[in-house]
Amino acid sequence: MWIIVAILTDIFLYFLFGSEIALDFLGGYLIELSLSVDNLFVFLSIFTTFSVPEQLRHRVLHYGILGAAVLRLLFIVCGAAMVSRFEWILYLFGMILIVNGIKMFLPGEKQEKEIGTSLGMRLVRKFMPVTEQFCGTCFFVMKKKTGDTKKKYRYATPLFVVLVVIELSDIIFAIDSVPAVFSVTTNPVIVYASNILAILGLRQMYFGLEKLAKRFIYVKYGIATILVFTGIKLFIAVFDRTISTACSICFILAVLSFSMFASFLATKKGSV
Repeated sequence: MWIIVAILTDIFLYFLFGSEIALDFLGGYLIELSLSVDNLFVFLSIFTTFSVPEQLRHRVLHYGILGAAVLRLLFIVCGAAMVSRFEWILYLFGMILIVNGIKMFLPGEKQEKEIGTSLGMRLVRKFMPVTEQFCGTCFFVMKKKTGDTKKKYRYATPLFVVLVVIELSDIIFAIDSVPAVFSVTTNPVIVYASNILAILGLRQMYFGLEKLAKRFIYVKYGIATILVFTGIKLFIAVFDRTISTACSICFILAVLSFSMFASFLATKKGSV
């Protein structure tokens, strides 16, 4: 449904503003959608680490994606303001993307995006106690402390800790995805629209990916390639060289298609 909404939005932009704006939106959307696949693998890792029951994952993703929409807006507004005042920021963004993309290629390299769950736990426990067990769909519960039978205190549940960890992971992902979309356009409205439409489909995408996670073994390298490509696209602007949005879209689609095809082929044959 959200992919259809994105396509209709692109068609609307084409008839209202012309092909250039429509291509910018499509390029930004495809970049964000492809990088979002990496988010989904991290979400799966977080849920597995905390042993979150499947029926509770819907609630966490719902609020996590709403929080991500707000955080991305702040990132994009700040990023657009910085780019408008300091154009050299784009070259810095390009270097960040290239470095992070190369790190994803390194064998055995633990990605910084996979935030340690202990960080979220420490952050929450700094402000309030945390229960040992999940308490249904509740993020907070009122209960008595050991030895105090008179007063009830507010406790966070492990479900709230999971939500905090997911929001922290999205902040780190935004460091990659927002600059990557800036490689296509610096129009904050187009950047946010492409980001938000890609993010809104994450909840449904997660539950599809959850069943197929073991088969996407090479998608990580496809995403790394796209990161390096968008970083190079930003960085070469310092030498007055550009890569057209149409070429970028074709490259992204080709890399994603090839990495997914290679993954399914390898797992089907049992060679990996």
